[in-house]
Amino acid sequence: MQAPLHSALETAAADVILRDGSTLRLRAPAPDEAGALEAFFAGLSARSFYQRFHGIRPVDGSLVEHLLEPDWPDRGVLVGVSGERIVAVAEFMRLRDETSAEVAFAVADEHQGRGIGTRLLEQLATRAAATGIERFVAEVLPENAPMLQVFRDAGFEVARELEGGEIEVRFPIAATETYRARVDERDHAAVTASLRPFFAPGSVAVVGASRRRGSIGGELFRNVLAADFQGAAYPVNRDGEAVGGVRGYAKLDELPEVPQLAVVCLPGRFVIESVLEALELGIKAVCVISSGFAEVGGEGVQRQAELLDLVREHGARLVGPNCLGIAIPPLGLNATFGPRPLPPGPIAFSSQSGALGLALLEKASERRLGFSSFVSIGNKADVSSNDLLEWWEEDPATEVVLLYLESFGNPGKFSRLARRVARRKPILALKAGTTNAGAKAASSHTAALAGSDTAVEALFHQAGVLRARTLEELVDATALLANQPLPSGPRVGVLTNAGGLGILCADACEEAGLELPEPGEETRAALAGLVPEDASLANPIDMLGSATAASYAQAIPPLLADKRLDALIVLFVPPVVAGADEVAAAIRETVEAAGSDKPVLAVVMSAAGTPACLLEAGSPVAPFQYPESAARALGVAVARSEWLRQPAGTVPELDRVDRAAARRVIDEAGAGWLSPDQARALLEAYGVPVVSEREAASVEEAVEAARELGFPVVVKTAAAGAHKTESGGVALDLPDEKQVAAAVERIGAPVVVQSYVSGGAELLAGVVQDPVFGPLVAFGPGGVLAELIGDAAFRLAPLTDIDAAELVQTGKAGRLVAGFRGAPAADAAALIDLVHRLSALAEDFPEVAELDLNPVIAQPDRCVVVDTRIRLEPTAPRRSPKTW
Repeated sequence: MQAPLHSALETAAADVILRDGSTLRLRAPAPDEAGALEAFFAGLSARSFYQRFHGIRPVDGSLVEHLLEPDWPDRGVLVGVSGERIVAVAEFMRLRDETSAEVAFAVADEHQGRGIGTRLLEQLATRAAATGIERFVAEVLPENAPMLQVFRDAGFEVARELEGGEIEVRFPIAATETYRARVDERDHAAVTASLRPFFAPGSVAVVGASRRRGSIGGELFRNVLAADFQGAAYPVNRDGEAVGGVRGYAKLDELPEVPQLAVVCLPGRFVIESVLEALELGIKAVCVISSGFAEVGGEGVQRQAELLDLVREHGARLVGPNCLGIAIPPLGLNATFGPRPLPPGPIAFSSQSGALGLALLEKASERRLGFSSFVSIGNKADVSSNDLLEWWEEDPATEVVLLYLESFGNPGKFSRLARRVARRKPILALKAGTTNAGAKAASSHTAALAGSDTAVEALFHQAGVLRARTLEELVDATALLANQPLPSGPRVGVLTNAGGLGILCADACEEAGLELPEPGEETRAALAGLVPEDASLANPIDMLGSATAASYAQAIPPLLADKRLDALIVLFVPPVVAGADEVAAAIRETVEAAGSDKPVLAVVMSAAGTPACLLEAGSPVAPFQYPESAARALGVAVARSEWLRQPAGTVPELDRVDRAAARRVIDEAGAGWLSPDQARALLEAYGVPVVSEREAASVEEAVEAARELGFPVVVKTAAAGAHKTESGGVALDLPDEKQVAAAVERIGAPVVVQSYVSGGAELLAGVVQDPVFGPLVAFGPGGVLAELIGDAAFRLAPLTDIDAAELVQTGKAGRLVAGFRGAPAADAAALIDLVHRLSALAEDFPEVAELDLNPVIAQPDRCVVVDTRIRLEPTAPRRSPKTW
C-alpha cells in the first residue's frame, strides 16, 4: 500500500478561537512531553479525573504513553497549549469497525466553560474524517454534564443509549451544512468578542509616539488627538516625552491604566519586545504599524511568525504588521498616519494595502462619503477581512462593506461568511492579482478551462460579493449603494439634453446588462407637452439643448412614476440657456418632492465639477462625473438586487456515498493518474453513473468482454491518464468481434471495452483543486471540441442546489441540456445530481487534484460518464494554523 496522501492535514497545528474571544493552539503532542501530560492529568480535580477515566488510576508514564506518538490513521491526539502548559487533551482510537472511533477528552478545571472541548471535538472530527472514520463513539458517565453538553453543542447528530450505568454517545462526524452553521455561529460570537477592543476601545496607547514631527508614531498620535478621540490616549516613547501637549510615558506599565488597544510604531527589530510587554500587561488588542516583517522576506518572515506566536500564547488579537492603522470615526479614533480624519458615515472599509487604502479614502472624500470604520490589515498575520466581516455583520453603524483584497487566507470561510453578510449588507470588493490554478501546465480539459481568475469570479458570484475592476468603479458603486435604494430590476430610463451624451449612456447601460425600454403611453403623453416637437420620446429621452431647469423639473416626475422603469439616469451638459447649478438644484428638489423608491443617478457636467447640492449629505440623487460611470454603478446595484431575489440555496445530503471505499481507493493508488478500474471504483463510491465496461489484457479477453457487454462496443487504451482521442487510443461503435480484435491490435493491450452509448448531448464535468480556493467544479460543452467551444462554468465546492442548477442550466451547456436545435431535452435532474456528487467527492478528498469526465452523455432519461481521467496528489499542509 502507498503511503497515505493526507497525513499533512491531520498533523498540522490549529489555532482556535474560544467563547470569550481568546485563542488557543491545538497540536499533536511532542514525543518529549510525557512530563507535561502527566502534569496536566495530575492537575485535574478528582471529579474531572474520575469523569475522564471512569475510575481512579495512578498518574504515571503508563497513563500517557499511548498519547505521545499518535499514528493518525488509527489513533489521533491533540493537546491544547497555553504558553508552555498543556490545558486540554483529546484523542480518538479507531475501533474494529474501521469507520468508527472512540473519542475522549479532558480540559483543565480552570479552563472549562470556555468552549475548548467543543473546539477539540471539531478538530479531531476533521482529522478523523480524513482517515476514513465516519462516526465517533464515546462512553460518558451520566453525571458528566459538561462532556454531554460539548457533544450537544458541536452540531453533530447524537444518539444516546444507557448501558451498564454509562451513556454511549454515537454520532456521525461528516461536516454537514447544519454542522458548518453551528461552527460558524461559534466563530461569529467568539470573533466579535475578540475584536471589541479594536472597535470600541476606551483607551489607546501609541508605542513609539515621538515628539519629532514627521515621525510615523508622532504623527499617528497627533492624528488621534486631532480626531477628538472619546477615550484616553497615551503616548509611549523611550524618553517618556510629552507629545502634542499630552504627558508621555517611557513604558506601558507606567500608564495609569491598562489600555484596551496598543498601537506599535517602532522599527521592526524592536516590535517583539514591545508587544510582549503589552501582552504581559493583559492588553488583548495590538495594532502593529511597523514594517520589516513577512513583506521583506528572509528574517522578516521569522519575525512575523514569532510575533504571531506571542499573540496566540496570550490569547490576544493582532492587526498588521506593516499596516496603515485603524480608524473608527464615530468614536473620533484615527489611529492611522493618513493625512486627515475620516468623516463618520455608513461605509466600513478593509484594505490589505495601505497605499491603496489612502487612495480610496482620498477618492471617497471627493464624493463626501463617510465611514463607520477603516482597518488597514497589512500583512494580516492575524486579523483578516473574514474577521472584520464578522464584526461588521452586526455593527449598526455599518451599511456597506468595502474590501481591497490581495490574497485569501481561508476562502471557504470567506464564502460562507460573505454569503451570510451579503444578505443584510452589500459587500464590494476590489481584488488585485490572480491565483495560479490556470497558469501551470494543464493536463486535463477541466484544468485547461480554469483560467487564473476563475476561482475569484466563482467565489464572488456564489457569495454575492460585488466585484469592481478599478478603484473608480469601487468608489462609484459604493456611492450609489450607500445613498440610494436598490433598483427592483434592470430597466432604466435616461433623460438628457444632449443626444450624443444619451447614446454614450445607452451603450454603457447595455454593456452593464441594463435595459432601456420605451416609456409607457401615459409617460410619453405627459412628456409630449413638455419638450420641443422634434425631441425624442424614445429611451433615451432627449429634450434637446433648449432644456432648462424647469424642463427637468417637469420631465422627472412622470419618469419616476412609470412602472416600466426601475431606475433613472439624468444627464445634463450646460448649453447657453441653462446653468449646471440651477439644473442640479431642480433635479434634487424634484426628486425629493417625488418621494420615489427608485434610484436616481445624475451626471451634471460642468467645468466647476459636480454641483455642491448633489454632493451634500442627504441628497436623494447619486452624482457621477460621466454617463459610463453611472451606468456601471447602476449595473452593480442591479446585480445585487437580482442576487437578493434568489433563494439562499442548501447543500444536499447525498445517498449512495461510500466514503470508506473511496478512501481505500485513494490510499492504495497513491499519487499520479488512476488506472481505469481505480477511477471507476472511486466514482462508483460516490454514486456517479459510469458506463458498463471491462478491462482486458489481450485480444482474446477484449473479444470476450465485448460479447458480455453486447455489440456495438468501444475499445480504449487502459493507460492511466492518457488523452485517448489525441493519442489515437480509442475506437468507437465497433459492431463485431473482428473489428474489436483489430482495434486492440492497433491500440495495444491493456484496453478497456465499454458499451457504446449513442445519442444525447456530449457534456464535460470535472473538478480541479485550486491551490488557494480548494475544489472548483466545472460543467460545460464536452467532447473533442470542449476546449475550442469553451464556455465551461465553474463553482466552488460545496455546491448548493442553486449553484448546481446554474452550472447545468445556463450558458452554452444549458442550451444543450434544454435541447439544442430540436434535439430532445436532457435529464437536467440527473446532471445536477452528478455535479453535486463531484462537489462532495472533491471536498471530502482534496487529494483529487484533477478529475475530468468528458464526455458525459446526457440523454432524456439519464446521464452516463463514458470517459474518465483522475489524478491524485498529496494534500499541501494548511498554509495557516488559523481555523476561523
